[in-house]
Amino acid sequence: MIRSQIMKAGVGIVALLLLLTGGQTIQAGVTKDAASKYLNNVQKGNPGFKSVGKITFGPSGLLVVADPAKATITVIDTHDAGPLKKLEKKVPKIDVAVAASMGVEPDQLNIVDMAVNSQSGKVYLSVQRKTDGQPAILVIDEKGKVKNFDLSEVDYIQVALPGGKDSKIRNITGVALASDRLLAAAQSNEEFANKIYSIPLPLTHGTSADIYSAETYHVAHRRWETKAPIQSFVPYSNKGKNYIVGAFACTPIAKFPLDELQSGSKVKGTSVVELGSGNRPLDMLTYESDGKEWLLTNTFRFHWKKSMYGPSKWWGVRVNMDYLDAEEINEEAARRDVKQNQGPNGIEIVEQLSGAVHIDKLQKKEIVVLRDNEGHLDLEIAELP
Repeated sequence: MIRSQIMKAGVGIVALLLLLTGGQTIQAGVTKDAASKYLNNVQKGNPGFKSVGKITFGPSGLLVVADPAKATITVIDTHDAGPLKKLEKKVPKIDVAVAASMGVEPDQLNIVDMAVNSQSGKVYLSVQRKTDGQPAILVIDEKGKVKNFDLSEVDYIQVALPGGKDSKIRNITGVALASDRLLAAAQSNEEFANKIYSIPLPLTHGTSADIYSAETYHVAHRRWETKAPIQSFVPYSNKGKNYIVGAFACTPIAKFPLDELQSGSKVKGTSVVELGSGNRPLDMLTYESDGKEWLLTNTFRFHWKKSMYGPSKWWGVRVNMDYLDAEEINEEAARRDVKQNQGPNGIEIVEQLSGAVHIDKLQKKEIVVLRDNEGHLDLEIAELP
C-alpha cells in the first residue's frame, strides 16, 4: 500500500520546492515556539504583497502565500492554532459577503484560492480587486462571518524564486506543504518552463531556491512537453523516496522524483493516469477511505459545452493511489472512461465535487467546498466517499 505525506494540497510551469527537512511530526495545537523551528530570520511588519495567489497551510498555523507579481513565496505565522471550530452550516452566496468586505460587487473581485486551517477550522481566502488590483487575505469563521486578515504587523519570512538573465516567472499556480518539504507551482517563459525549486529548512528570510527543469509526457497529446502547465499537485513519499505528483491540463497525472537532484538539472515525469482532455485541474489532495488511499482533484471542464460529465462544468474525480506504482506508464497510462462515472477500476467521479470551484481538506474525509450556485458561490463542508 502506498503511503502519501500531504498537508495540502498547481503557459509553462514552475513547480516550486521549499524543503522542510528534518522529518518531524507536527501535532495539532502546536505553539509559536514550534513554528519558530521552521522559520529563520523572521521579519515583523507588512510583507508588501503586490499580488496574492495560491495559498496553503503548514504546521503551527503557518500560512504560505504565493505572490506572482513579485515571484516570491511568503510564510506567515498567523498564530491561529485553534481550538477547532468548524463551519456551523452552509453559507449561501458567500461571494457577496466577501466582495462587500472589499467594497465591491462580486463580479469586481477575483477569489484566487482558498485554504483551510485544520487546527482552527477557519477558512482563508486570497482575493484581488479587479478595479485596482488591491490584494488581500480574508478569513471566514465558524459563523460564516468574513474578516480582513491584517497584514500590517505580521511575523513572516519571504523567499524569492530565482530566474536567469532572460527568465521570467509569469504566474505561481499552486503551493503545497508536505512533512519534509513545501511545494508550489508557477509559470515560466523558458522553453523548459516546468520548473522545480527547493529551499532547505529552516526557511530563511531573504534566500532564494535551487532550480530544476521538468518534462512530461502528455497522454492525450501523445508527445513529450516542456511547456505544459502543472495545474495542481501534492507532495508524495513512497518506499523512502520523495516525489511531486501533479495534474496537468488535458489531464495526465504524473509523478516526478525529487531526491538526488542537482541544481540546474532536468527531470522527466512519469504519467500514470489520463483523466480526459479538455479539463483543467484546480486543487488536489489525498485522503483515506475503507483502507485505501485516494488522490482527489476538482477540475474545470473548459470544453463543457461540447461534453459535460455532470450538471456543472466544475466536477471532480478520485484515483486509487496504487496507480502511482503502475507499470503501464506514459503511452500506456490508464485512461479514465469518459463515458462512465467509474472506470477503469479505482478511477471514479465524485458527486460531492460537482460545482466545486475550490476545495481543501479539513479533517480525514471532510473537506470545505467553495461551490458554484448559479453564478454565486456557497461555502460548505462535505463528506467524501
